[in-house]
Amino acid sequence: MKTTRPIITLNRCAPDAHHALALAVPRGRTLGRLAALAAALVCATAGIAAEWTVVASGLDNPRGLDFAPNGALYIAEAGTGGNGPSLPGPDGPVQLGSSGAITRVWKGAQARIVTGLPSLANAAGERASGPSAISFGQLGHAFLTIGLGAPPAAREQLGAAGARMARIFQMNQNGKLQHVADLGAFEAATDPDGNGPDTNPNGVIAATAGGVYVTDAGGNTLLHVDARGRVSVVAVFPNRTVTTPPPLPQPPFPPQLSMQPVPTNVVRGPDGALYVSELTGFPFPVGGARIYRVVPGSAPTIYAEGFTNIIDLEFDAAGNLYVLEIDRNSLLAPEVTGRLARINAIGGAVDTVASEGLVMPGGLAIGPDGAIYVSNYSVMPGIGEVLRIVP
Repeated sequence: MKTTRPIITLNRCAPDAHHALALAVPRGRTLGRLAALAAALVCATAGIAAEWTVVASGLDNPRGLDFAPNGALYIAEAGTGGNGPSLPGPDGPVQLGSSGAITRVWKGAQARIVTGLPSLANAAGERASGPSAISFGQLGHAFLTIGLGAPPAAREQLGAAGARMARIFQMNQNGKLQHVADLGAFEAATDPDGNGPDTNPNGVIAATAGGVYVTDAGGNTLLHVDARGRVSVVAVFPNRTVTTPPPLPQPPFPPQLSMQPVPTNVVRGPDGALYVSELTGFPFPVGGARIYRVVPGSAPTIYAEGFTNIIDLEFDAAGNLYVLEIDRNSLLAPEVTGRLARINAIGGAVDTVASEGLVMPGGLAIGPDGAIYVSNYSVMPGIGEVLRIVP
């Protein structure tokens, strides 16, 4: 059922910091406490900064989303983990389960059409790694990435189910999956960025001739997978040296740190070039995230900068670029508020479309109706939702 609610602000403790894609519920703030605080703030909020409509709810760690040619909305749910083998996580062990899913919203009905996909999460089912992005091509089939957020060799500890992580699959509109490529194996064999093997396929866009482009947030690369499943490097994004920001003490932290880029998603622009968003790794500086323009065969160039922790982006029909920040104040800040911004095609000015009430948003798509669709509460089980925002 569609509902309209006021946008709110939610505060939180600072999360742990690590270079991988930082989709994290903060230390010391359980899911129940987050939900209770959100409910209290809905009751206490006096002003309405914006309004949005909920078009899907009850989701588990919802991430990327896209529309099929028939207008159906598909949502990648990273799941809630499970009781299987475990790996070390930033706050303790994460356990494998088969709770990852794909949800479809079509003709007013919401249903999980794919279930049983691999998912790694902590004991509370938060900050899961699993199905991460989905992109439909012109022929009606979609490409689906399943993340990992760890060195590729970690899959050996997870057994047969874990072997499906760090891969890309093709999916028809009824949810039937077909394996396309093992991106974890490619990262293990090549380590293009030289930072040590680490893989977390996160963003995906269908290309021409049956191929696909994928951002590996762990490997800091933009990859191309052709119709035969062969993987090649399109771009490697560089580390940068940044000033250590407060509240990090010096020592133990040095005055400057090497920061990894952590590319999160890729879209095609009106000019035919590819545009790649950057989350940035630790220390997640405010204004440190960039958007790169990539022409295959040439080095990436900086298209826009001054953003913070970008998680997704999308062009509309007029050439405006919408940019989704998972946390506009940095993942080290005490306040958790995302932001949907727009880089205007004419003049290049940046406008804030929505912010208050975006709580760790994780995915962005523009619907056939021209509205903006955003997955919200993207690191939490059970309360994830998709919002329809009219700019």
